[in-house]
Amino acid sequence: MAIMIEDYEAFRSELSLSKEDVIRDVYRQNKDRISIKKEATAVKNLTRIIESTLRLANSKGFHAMTLRDLCADSGMSMGGLYAYISNKADLIHLIQSHGFIITRRTLLHYTSQVEDIRDRLFAAIKAHLYLSEQMRAWFYFSYMEAKSLPAPEKRDAVAIELEIEEIFLNLIEDGIKAEIYEAKNARLVSLMTKALLQDWYLKRRKYRDQNIGVDDYAVFVRDVIENYLLWKR
Repeated sequence: MAIMIEDYEAFRSELSLSKEDVIRDVYRQNKDRISIKKEATAVKNLTRIIESTLRLANSKGFHAMTLRDLCADSGMSMGGLYAYISNKADLIHLIQSHGFIITRRTLLHYTSQVEDIRDRLFAAIKAHLYLSEQMRAWFYFSYMEAKSLPAPEKRDAVAIELEIEEIFLNLIEDGIKAEIYEAKNARLVSLMTKALLQDWYLKRRKYRDQNIGVDDYAVFVRDVIENYLLWKR
């Protein structure tokens, strides 16, 4: 049965139920870095660590933030924090893992069972925008901090961006193969789609000032992309 996103409010209700599953995946993927073996405790504290990091990074900047700042904001002791991370490089890895897992999972969840190609592309656009609205702190962090990350983490950040772009590229290429879309440069269209999606969370204030909501913007992005891709018959 196809899973369709109706609007942002419906998406937000469903996402709140899946956040814990995502943090659990982050824990399981990083068990070799974390000394806490009780999963329920680890998931609870990782949630605190990730939320505090994003809050501090967006208020004072990640590089200005110290682990003592993180302890004060999260309510954890330094010893408790060291059970999960050894340094800020480990912290970056946790933050990037969290964002990538939930972004990839969300896009695939809302597109994999949608049969109609045009509906599938619209579902991906809505899923990305709704997720960036709900997790604006992570999306902003990922974009703004990527250029100053250490080399290994920068490569991971680039790989994440490329994989998300590939999801849109594949959707567009499916439409071209089915002759629903014209034979345009699918790579370029996927890059421009991503740019339009980024504009939402990087320049959120200008849309808020114009009373433009995320549902309206989703329709706008779809119309812009489809106006270029659809056959002019």
